[in-house]
Amino acid sequence: MGIKTVKPTTPGRRQAKFDDFSDITKTSPEKRLTMKKTRSGGRNAQGKITVRHRGGGAKRAIRIIDFKRDKFDIPAKVASIEYDPNRGARIALLHYADGEKRYIVSPSELEVGETVLSSQKLIEIKKGNALQLQFIPAGIPIYNIEFNPGFGGKMVRGAGESAMVMGVEGKYAQIKLPSGEIRLVRKECMCTIGQASNPDKRHIKLGSAGRKRHLGFRPTVRGSAMNPVDHPHGGGEGNQPIGLKKPKTPWGKTALGAKTRKKGKSSDKMILQRRKKKRK
Repeated sequence: MGIKTVKPTTPGRRQAKFDDFSDITKTSPEKRLTMKKTRSGGRNAQGKITVRHRGGGAKRAIRIIDFKRDKFDIPAKVASIEYDPNRGARIALLHYADGEKRYIVSPSELEVGETVLSSQKLIEIKKGNALQLQFIPAGIPIYNIEFNPGFGGKMVRGAGESAMVMGVEGKYAQIKLPSGEIRLVRKECMCTIGQASNPDKRHIKLGSAGRKRHLGFRPTVRGSAMNPVDHPHGGGEGNQPIGLKKPKTPWGKTALGAKTRKKGKSSDKMILQRRKKKRK
């Protein structure tokens, strides 16, 4: 894909950057591989808003993605590269030799007409192929990684993301994730070779409130613009600092950087190195 700009006819369009969709080869999805997407508007089963600032947005259908890649040793031809409104990465439509069709999260630079394969044995290390972590050489980029064998890929699925195998020892493989975290994963877990597609997505700039509404996000009011009764940051004559040691949520809990991971989790022993803090 590429990023394009447009004539600055309004302040919003002056700042905006758009996807040119140059890598898309088909505009309509495979109908049998879609399902209806229902929206809750941020409300729970009682009708109470539990997630604020959600609602509206363009209609979209869910594309049924094969995260498991469990159709082993049957070659599949890439029929098309498509846009998925539910994720940043592109998806690829595969036509298997036995006639079945499936969507996968496409690796970067995958071309229509190429053949990909999934196997539990050692096969060619080639972008789009899926195999177990124990067969991946160190330093090869991978994505769509399973936490548990057979449960489907859970990690590293975002646009442009990739992880790396550091080594395999005993029952586990050491994986370096995009965040910098190094953790142990069972070596029988499946992953896909390559980098998740659409790495330029991070350069897109919405530029206007209208584009944000199309994505299903309603307006957000700053806490510092509220009254003291409505938010811990509220009040004051004009622009004021928050007056607190740390930023707070509307309900008085620490926000922006507060650790939410529970202490003593059983998976703590699987994390060899915690992720690094992002520099501001």
